[in-house]
Amino acid sequence: MNKLSSRKITNAELADTYAREMYYQTGCEIELKEYFFIILLNRANEVIGFHKLSEGGISGTVVDIRLAFATALKSLASGMILIHNHPSGNLTASQADIELTKKFKKAGEILDITILDHIIMGSSCYSSFTTQGLVL
Repeated sequence: MNKLSSRKITNAELADTYAREMYYQTGCEIELKEYFFIILLNRANEVIGFHKLSEGGISGTVVDIRLAFATALKSLASGMILIHNHPSGNLTASQADIELTKKFKKAGEILDITILDHIIMGSSCYSSFTTQGLVL
C-alpha cells in the first residue's frame, strides 16, 4: 500500500485530484493504458493509502475484488473509492464497469467497507458514479 500526503476526501472532485497525483507518483499514464486503483479511507474519510490492483491494455484491465478487499481489511479501511482510467477519453461507464461496481458494493456491505464512489478518469476530466447516480 502506498500513501500520498494525508487528506480528507469528501467529494468526487477531491477524489479525482488525489487520483491524478496517485497516477503521477506511480508513473501511470492515463492516455496510454488502463489502470485500476483503490483509495482506502478511515471512518472520517481520511486517506489511509492507495493500491494499484491492475494494469491492463488499451481497452481494459482485469480486477480481482478479493485482492482489493484483502488490502482494505489489512489496512483497517472503513471506506474505499474505486478509480480507473479510460485511455480513449470516453468517460461513459461500460456495462462491465457497472457490474464490477455492483460486486464491490455487495462485498463491501458484507464486510462493512463502504464503496463511496467509482471514478473514471480521462486525461483532463472525470466522471463519478455517485454524481451520476449509478449503482452507489
